[in-house]
Amino acid sequence: MSLAAVVANARTVARVAGTRLLPVVKANAYGVGAVAVSKSLESVDPWGYGVATVDEGAELRAAGITRPVVVFMPAHAALFDDFERFRLTPALGDAAAIAAWTARGERPFHLEIDTGMGRSGVRWDEIDAVRDAVNVPSLEGCYTQFHSADRRDGSAEEQLARFQHAVARLGRRPALLHVANSAAALSDRRFAFDLVRPGVFLYGGAPGAGFPEPEPVVSLRARVLAVRRVAAGESVSYNATWRASRATTVATLGIGYADGVRRAVGLSGRGAVLLGDAGRRCPIIGAVTMDLTMIDTGDEPARVGDVATLIGAAGGGDERITLDEFSAWSGELQRAVLTSLGPRLPRIYD
Repeated sequence: MSLAAVVANARTVARVAGTRLLPVVKANAYGVGAVAVSKSLESVDPWGYGVATVDEGAELRAAGITRPVVVFMPAHAALFDDFERFRLTPALGDAAAIAAWTARGERPFHLEIDTGMGRSGVRWDEIDAVRDAVNVPSLEGCYTQFHSADRRDGSAEEQLARFQHAVARLGRRPALLHVANSAAALSDRRFAFDLVRPGVFLYGGAPGAGFPEPEPVVSLRARVLAVRRVAAGESVSYNATWRASRATTVATLGIGYADGVRRAVGLSGRGAVLLGDAGRRCPIIGAVTMDLTMIDTGDEPARVGDVATLIGAAGGGDERITLDEFSAWSGELQRAVLTSLGPRLPRIYD
């Protein structure tokens, strides 16, 4: 894991957006490591950090993070004591939660406005129903979530107009407005406002064609645990989905779907690893199992202890398997691949 690359990607977002960052470090910073990432991002002077749960916020506080921490999961009143204990800022989007929080005194909160995502928050066209309840000094911010900013299909502009309409109906502008995820922050400064909320871009995930390319952050590697010759016609792994078309060498890697290597990577017939420092590309064969993954090394030798690279560069060379490539083999979004990297994998930072 390259924390220097995380910082470089954060600086790219800040430069393009021209405003301060509220980096999203939920889900253990998309699998990279929330504490390590947050501490590294202190160098870019973010306004604060975004998480999904109280426990994630408490982890940052225990690690010494003192900046504001916004919990973006809709907050339940039963957790408000914990919000206060850990000095966390709730995201509120319904009248009952707003009333319960503001009754506790002047503690900051951010109002979620639903402009089209359709999952939580006060609907943009029903903002009048909560206007009096939120027109209090503790309303620190308002935000919304774009559903398709990466598509550049005009939907973000439509949601932006709805958001601006709703904020105008509040009667006063809170100190902080934020609407932009990684794609929106890198698209147009109209989406920047006071803060932007980069997520997957920080961790090496490109929003799509036409966006800046992030620095690679994650490398995924495993060692060869066993090597065997198989004859033509012999099968490998569950359900015998792969059979050798010729005599060949099969190496077994100590990593599986419990660690984030989806079964589809092997079953797709496209997945591969870079074996050894030379980065010889070897196909993944058969169904990936919970703990183990098999590769076909052909007639070339493989040894127990050899390192196979599943994401990243091998031995510092030019040959690389990108996060995009691995995600395509998995049939998953980049963020889904990153957040599935299991806790058994040691996070080694450089």
